[in-house]
Amino acid sequence: MVKTELPVCRETEFIRADGRPQPAFREQLRRIPSWRNAWSVLFLYVQTGLVLWSTVAFAPWIWPITFLLMGRTFAQYLSLMHDAAHRLLFSDKRLNDFAGRWLLGYPSLTNVDGYRRVHAAHHRQEFGPDEPDMALYARYPISSASFRRKLTRDATGRTGIKLMRQFLAGARSPDLRVRRTFWKIISVQAVLLATAIASGSWWLYPVFWLGPYLTVWRVINRLRSVAEHGGMMASKDRRETTHAVLQHPLARFMVVPYRIGYHLPHHVDSGVPFRNLPKLDTALREAGYIDPSFEYRSYPELWKALRAQGT
Repeated sequence: MVKTELPVCRETEFIRADGRPQPAFREQLRRIPSWRNAWSVLFLYVQTGLVLWSTVAFAPWIWPITFLLMGRTFAQYLSLMHDAAHRLLFSDKRLNDFAGRWLLGYPSLTNVDGYRRVHAAHHRQEFGPDEPDMALYARYPISSASFRRKLTRDATGRTGIKLMRQFLAGARSPDLRVRRTFWKIISVQAVLLATAIASGSWWLYPVFWLGPYLTVWRVINRLRSVAEHGGMMASKDRRETTHAVLQHPLARFMVVPYRIGYHLPHHVDSGVPFRNLPKLDTALREAGYIDPSFEYRSYPELWKALRAQGT
């Protein structure tokens, strides 16, 4: 970062002096493009199928690429699930929750309703007493050695296995809702395994579904989480709780799909669907709420800053 003082936001036709959208602009931003989002979900399934088909058709040369791409696939599924958890994927609430659970969350071994509850706490007060993701981005900046150790645990599956054990413990949870959701997730995983077996390639499920979930996805999830809030602090000003990072094509492809990298605009107004976040981002820049003085030019620049400054 060039400086630590935050720029003064000017009130404009679209943005208030505190960074919030003006009422008319806010109403426009909050319109949910349900049909376009339906296409995104459908295309994600088509894309996943093509990647797995290529894994069999061009084996074994494509396997390393597939493994990385399937880690990205989880980032895609769970980015769309994130919008569904905010009830921003479809304007019809029942359709939104069905897609969020059965088409996005359960295939990705995620309890969507549980995620929604804790994620609401995250938006109520970043770094507050109920912050659910503190373990991912607390105590930054850290040393380069500590950063490498964290990523090594993620990449080798140690983090994933630890979290998988916590997930499996849901079968014995005293909370009936948790137990019911656990078996719903298991039923979806059984369908995925059965599909792999029926295709004649049973190994696709353990190697190229569970494997990337336990490893590549965990690396992506940590890197993205750190880029969102690592090294920040509790504040009423969202610019002190959430990083601003310029969005580049490679990062959008691999780490922050579906515009989830526009995280500061998302925290300014968490009711804006992902497709409209760039429009909010542009308005915030024109008002001076976001400028290059505190924005990182890339994700690698941010990750370097958060580890190089550590002791």
